[in-house]
Amino acid sequence: MAITDRLNPEGLRYAQAVAETKSFSAAARAYGVTQPALSNGIAKLEERLGEKLFDRSPRGVTQTAFGARVLPLIERALVALDAVVAEARRLTDPGEQKIRMGVSPLIGSHLVARAFGEVRDLPAPRDLVLREANMQDLRECLRAGELDIILIPAVAAMPRFEHRVIDVEPIVVVTPEAAEATPLELEEVGKECFILVPDTCGLTTFTTQLFQAHDMPLRTYPGEAAGYRVLEEWTKLGLGSAMVPRSKLTSPDVPHRPLMDEGREVQISFEAVWSADSPLSADLLHLADSLAAARP
Repeated sequence: MAITDRLNPEGLRYAQAVAETKSFSAAARAYGVTQPALSNGIAKLEERLGEKLFDRSPRGVTQTAFGARVLPLIERALVALDAVVAEARRLTDPGEQKIRMGVSPLIGSHLVARAFGEVRDLPAPRDLVLREANMQDLRECLRAGELDIILIPAVAAMPRFEHRVIDVEPIVVVTPEAAEATPLELEEVGKECFILVPDTCGLTTFTTQLFQAHDMPLRTYPGEAAGYRVLEEWTKLGLGSAMVPRSKLTSPDVPHRPLMDEGREVQISFEAVWSADSPLSADLLHLADSLAAARP
């Protein structure tokens, strides 16, 4: 079959997700599809292109030499395709008086409340329409022009978009026992077994990157918790410990210890991401700068 016969945009997006996550399973979870469906979509794309994009091994997923040349072109093609949709929407609805904001489940309510206040104080007041979703969904919606700005953990690059760090938050370790809440040094947590959540909101990505940056092995419980409350319940059962932003504790009484790195708080950063080409770019820049300036 000739390459020009058909390139399925969904297959292109699957390939882009694998390139970003370096994992077929993580990319499938991010898209809400089964791993066989994602693998099949990429296999069909590779068949049409004539070469493999990725090599799989026990150590993970790597790009082939062919993939390293083609995947940047795929990303640019998807950006252009999404720009068509965004521009069409802008031209057919030029009088839009709202800002569509996507927020990760990791974003604290205090930050959302600040966003509402800042939008009301814009030079031309607008309505703020919120959508909470997993990080990959928010990134795709921003690319497609379905959202104007997203607030997400700063754990994965989005080239050609504007970024502004708007908040940082301490990370705490939820422990199985009600021990004294003394600080816990990062080098000590290598002995712990951690319960993780699905790698969709950014927390597992942050945890993995933290351990990799310090060249430490990450010991994990073989199951996955669905959310932060489940993390706490499972730690009580003695299945392991959990690492979460402090605002995600369901109660200050939940046994936890501040996480430190050589005496400094370990923090997770959150960023606002938007397109400089958006017709609302001036308001979005003002909003992001205001949120950043209001950081504690």
